[in-house]
Amino acid sequence: MLAFVLDLLIGDPAWLPHPVRIIGRGITHMETFLRAFFTARGEKAAGIFLVVLIIIPSAFLAFLLQKSLLQASQGIFMIISKAVLVYLISTTIALRELVASAGRVINAIKAGMLEDARVKLSMIVGRDTADLSDEGVLRATIETLAENLSDGVIAPLFYLAIGGLPLAIAYKAINTLDSMVGYKNDRYIRFGWAAAKIDDLANYIPARISGILIAFASCIVSYSLFAFRLSLKTMVHDGRNHTSPNSGMPEAAMAGALGVRLGGPSTYGGLLVDKPYIGEAGTVTYLAASENAVTIVVAASVLAVISAIALLVLRDLS
Repeated sequence: MLAFVLDLLIGDPAWLPHPVRIIGRGITHMETFLRAFFTARGEKAAGIFLVVLIIIPSAFLAFLLQKSLLQASQGIFMIISKAVLVYLISTTIALRELVASAGRVINAIKAGMLEDARVKLSMIVGRDTADLSDEGVLRATIETLAENLSDGVIAPLFYLAIGGLPLAIAYKAINTLDSMVGYKNDRYIRFGWAAAKIDDLANYIPARISGILIAFASCIVSYSLFAFRLSLKTMVHDGRNHTSPNSGMPEAAMAGALGVRLGGPSTYGGLLVDKPYIGEAGTVTYLAASENAVTIVVAASVLAVISAIALLVLRDLS
């Protein structure tokens, strides 16, 4: 709970050491080493080695850190150790930055600054943004809010609850690997294969939990059981209308909760990808829907924290 609050207060300031940044540098150096060691025909094997050499040491170091910090049991050392542990846990959660980055895009659209909104959106999505309309920018913002709710909040809390800091850091390593090398382009289609596959596996359960929490959050935010039912119905019906086996679940739940249509054709690196649509278009404007999406993401995150705490309390009582 303290780690969640800390993330809301300070996010990920650049002046503090951050495990994900350290993992990212490790991935970059390890990729360079493995590409020099393996031939082009061995790229898939090199990618498997990359996954193993990043995830296992990250989890092991987190285990050693957690163990040493929890051993401090007296005076000021105990307080400092607990504070460091709270900070390390908070680095696995990314709600503040998710909400802030989406808010910057939404505010730019509200101010009539479409070009500025496109630039800000390009910092948080992988698609081409230069030719997007106001609606296209806002639709992409809603999609990234839903997807990153799962990747940046629900999944870390899920792994924290079942395996503590080591498992949460292992998840962040998996997610960082996928974001850096898990692309289906000429450079990474083979080298990033293992990273993409293990990310799909790690996110399978959290993505579906995220969809359910979005449905509950939409009910709370709108004071309507109809939003809850439509959110779950859309997740079940359209959750697989996505190139990812996981991203479509929270996106579909969000589309149903808001009454908007997401997905559809998008351009990546100049290439048009004909993705299916998710949800049905309603009468709600995308500007209003994007603002509601931010509220739903925050509410779903709070529900996730409450659920994780309840799980830990029940485990301790059993």
